[in-house]
Amino acid sequence: MTQVDEIRMQVMWNRLISVVEEQALTLLRTAFSTSVREAGDLSAGVFDPEGRMLAQAVTGTPGHVNTMAEAVLHFIEEIPRDRMFPGDTYVTNDPWKGTGHLHDITMVSPSFLGEELVGFFACTAHVVDVGGRGFGADGKSVYEEGLQIPIMKFAERGEVNDVLLHLLRANVREPNQVVGDFYSLAACNDVGHRRLIEMLEEVGLPNLDSLGDFILSRTHAAVMERIAALPKGSWSNEMLTDGYDEPILLKAAVTISADKVHVDFAGSAPMSRWGINCPMIYTKAYACYAIKCVVAPDIPNNSASLAAFDVSSPVNITNAARPAPVSLRHVIGHMVPDVVLGALAQALPGQIQAEGAGALWNIHISARPAAGAEGRRAEVLMFNSGGMGARPTLDGLSATAFPSGVHTMPIEATEHTGPIVIWRKELRPDSGGDGTYRGGLGQIIEIAPAEGHEFEFSAMFDRVNTPPHGRDGGAPGAAGEVALDDGTRLRPKGWQFVPAGKRLILKAPGGGGYGDPAKRPEAARAEDRRRGYVTGEET
Repeated sequence: MTQVDEIRMQVMWNRLISVVEEQALTLLRTAFSTSVREAGDLSAGVFDPEGRMLAQAVTGTPGHVNTMAEAVLHFIEEIPRDRMFPGDTYVTNDPWKGTGHLHDITMVSPSFLGEELVGFFACTAHVVDVGGRGFGADGKSVYEEGLQIPIMKFAERGEVNDVLLHLLRANVREPNQVVGDFYSLAACNDVGHRRLIEMLEEVGLPNLDSLGDFILSRTHAAVMERIAALPKGSWSNEMLTDGYDEPILLKAAVTISADKVHVDFAGSAPMSRWGINCPMIYTKAYACYAIKCVVAPDIPNNSASLAAFDVSSPVNITNAARPAPVSLRHVIGHMVPDVVLGALAQALPGQIQAEGAGALWNIHISARPAAGAEGRRAEVLMFNSGGMGARPTLDGLSATAFPSGVHTMPIEATEHTGPIVIWRKELRPDSGGDGTYRGGLGQIIEIAPAEGHEFEFSAMFDRVNTPPHGRDGGAPGAAGEVALDDGTRLRPKGWQFVPAGKRLILKAPGGGGYGDPAKRPEAARAEDRRRGYVTGEET
């Protein structure tokens, strides 16, 4: 390949990334659910005819993007080539073949140039409801957690499957939002397809074969170069998390060889009887993300970069077997990066951040009129974040969603979806762990039913009993708290009730500190006090 050819391929690679960015923006602009529209809880990407991910949109979460990279292969296996037609769109929410729980919808669409299959577009998004018990940990099996959609056709040759839509409407609490999001996902793939065909016709390429080979070969070479520079050996780490009714132990062993980084979760806690189990597809997504953050953060994420990382586990809470309840698989999945990073910190001392809040402090609210009052019912999903761990040279980021990367949801948009009032949403002073570099702050959120209403909420919180650890002498972050405004302590997981006139107060955990607190500059401490980050008072 000549230098001119390489430049041309690089330009088309960049063009392909712009195609998937427009694909993702279509989903953001048309989605009905606030979790997608406001928080960016989604993914979008383009794949070659073999199902290898060539490019992903920057907008999206590792849990969606990296699971989607594997999910497309399941679609190809399930739907033979002779049953694929232009105008098709396929769908599933199978936790073991999609993204780990029923609330995430994955759609895959074949892309044809004339009669030739040139690739696939895929996207995922979290919808507000899938029926069953709702978004929570209380189910005893996946059958209780909602409507299961096996890999099937959402549309064939452009004709939408009306039977599927009728089933959806009959099984979910917010049919208009859910069906609207299905159409949004399908439109997202359609936009990607149109832009890809325009690109291929414009540059005169018959398919993606040569561009795909260029992308994957260059990525593979770059990742191999990074792995070659790493120390070789095995290191292990463990972490205790809250669990549902008893603590959950997570263990990871990281082995770096000449051309692979392998993570094994043997020794982690057995499967739970509650819905906090994590299918392997989701555990793998976040384990790979943790490694990539350290080894190759600037190398594009595609099938070639992901292939350099192996993840294994016997059946346990990180590799849950069907039909385990998995609705809150993110609570364990979001802890996976800190477990892996703790092992890598031994291989790469002085380079790895402290532990943070990890799991999002999501809350799903089911609001209704109080007894004798008039009003409306609504399902409201709100994403909140604790603090990140301090970094080796910088303070931790406050109220930031690591590792999921979702955006903060504006309170105005959240209140608009249902009869609730958010009275307070602010940084939580004194919650970041002390150290040479301070851990990021958590936040305080105060939520009440609107006048004449009450609500039940699904608590899906962690780090209440087991706060994030500091690193290299740094202090732990503050543990989280869940209570009513009258001081009544509530459980960190499970469906619970907030009566009319009461307020729910959430205090998200802070991140752990990094390094010896005695070495923190006095100027930094003075700035913490000036900004109100540190008061010396417990909050």
